[in-house]
Amino acid sequence: MNARFLMQYFTHPRTTGAIMPSSKKLSYKMIENINFNKCNCIVEFGPGTGVFTEEILKRRNSNTIIMLIEYNEEFYKILKSKYGNIENVYIINDSAENIDYYINKYDITNVDYIVSGLPFASLPKEMSDKILEKSKIVLGDDGNFITFQYTKLKMSLINNYFKNIKAKKEFLNIPPAYVLSCTNKL
Repeated sequence: MNARFLMQYFTHPRTTGAIMPSSKKLSYKMIENINFNKCNCIVEFGPGTGVFTEEILKRRNSNTIIMLIEYNEEFYKILKSKYGNIENVYIINDSAENIDYYINKYDITNVDYIVSGLPFASLPKEMSDKILEKSKIVLGDDGNFITFQYTKLKMSLINNYFKNIKAKKEFLNIPPAYVLSCTNKL
């Protein structure tokens, strides 16, 4: 799997953003604050090969809708083969910029969490702005946007859309990463 991931990085470095999948330790830190008992919908941006997805699916209530939005066609195919037959799991090959379209298409009224593996450091600013703006709208005041970044360079960009950001460092990942839990709760 790592060779496939590495190949996708060299083929599509802007949208892949890493040379290998995230570690289990990072995936645990990404989902540690999700309340799986009171969750209607979790959207995952850029799930790649499904490292975070795997942990989300292990813990979710079977009624919870999981929407995976993966831009990379190779990763999309991997996700489709792994999770395509699971009830309440929607796997989409598109940009996270179109989140609002899919929320409407699948008649989802409430998104509780967005778990993002998107490489904001390498995405064009306009694309990052559009994704963050739509995420803020879809999540409302009560939702939580959880992402990871390898540096804090894009925290100010994310802070333009989310008032409260809590950062935690995960050293047991290659490279080490910051997990950012973002809300608009006062």
